[in-house]
Amino acid sequence: MFNHIYENRKVLVTGHTGFKGSWLALWLSQLGAAVTGYALQPPTDPNHIHLLDLPITSIIGDIRDPKKLKKVCKENQPEIVFHLAAQPIVRLSYQDPVETLSCNVMGTIQVFEAARACESVRAIVNITSDKCYENQEWPWGYREIDPVGGYDPYSASKACAELVTSCWRSSFFNPKDYGNTHNTLLASARAGNVIGGGDWAIDRLIPDMVRAAVNNEPVRIRNPQATRPWQHVLEPLSGYLLLGQKLLEGRKEYAEAWNFGPSEDGTATVLEIAEQFQTAWPESKYEIQKSPGQLHEAGMLRLDCSKARSKLKWMPVWDAKTATEMTANWYKAFYQSNLVQSHLNLQHYISDASNMFPG
Repeated sequence: MFNHIYENRKVLVTGHTGFKGSWLALWLSQLGAAVTGYALQPPTDPNHIHLLDLPITSIIGDIRDPKKLKKVCKENQPEIVFHLAAQPIVRLSYQDPVETLSCNVMGTIQVFEAARACESVRAIVNITSDKCYENQEWPWGYREIDPVGGYDPYSASKACAELVTSCWRSSFFNPKDYGNTHNTLLASARAGNVIGGGDWAIDRLIPDMVRAAVNNEPVRIRNPQATRPWQHVLEPLSGYLLLGQKLLEGRKEYAEAWNFGPSEDGTATVLEIAEQFQTAWPESKYEIQKSPGQLHEAGMLRLDCSKARSKLKWMPVWDAKTATEMTANWYKAFYQSNLVQSHLNLQHYISDASNMFPG
């Protein structure tokens, strides 16, 4: 897969102790990469990265610590950096906006600077969020050329991270100067709401429903008609890895911003996803409970991924129903049989992708 580009490659993944980062570390390990993870301690117990017990180098540290971050790069000599470390929860950004902006903006800058000081780095994929766009609450999908912005501190932090990416790409990693004054290509990736096994974060729909099922109580849904682009975590990761492949191959035309989201049927309301999850796991229950004065959340958010489809030849594999069923079955296997089915899910996804795109 990915033209065997990651086999025996040294890869740095920031945020490997988080939900998406742990799945990416798993996939890279399966591809034969030598993975170094750099992140804070896992945010939850249980957590996916410990359950996986991967053969990777795991370093606990803060991305805002430039001395330690540069030391890690110097000692491990990564050829590509996948930057996922962030404060990822919207509601927490209201409680601590300074921490959110500090981590998601200044942390990103420190990662770029550490990579710039490391001669081995040939590619950087900065993962931001679909919430980086200036949300107009319209029914059309946002394209990579649409303005970035943000109502809440989290969304604003991801918009700033995109501006920082554009700035560093123009100032220090300019594709026009690739091969002359520098040898690094920088791209950013924006994905929708991801679901999958191994996520126990607070204030997310699926983890909240899982906790409710385990505790035999209903989860409270505060914004049932909020519409989001839902996808299994493996979907955007396949996009990140494909994008990283192009950058490692020296394809400077790919050093841009990219959307990775579901097909149209993957755009669904919170209530629809909750209903699908309950169908797959009947013990999970929910109740709609709007509270007065609740914090602002986007009502409508869609992504236009036609650029990735046409230029990267990337396509989603699983629809929202399949993604929800796979997620529910992962948690059922974990709580009922103490099984971690992440490797099995990955094999299933690769098989379905191969059948969909033979050769």
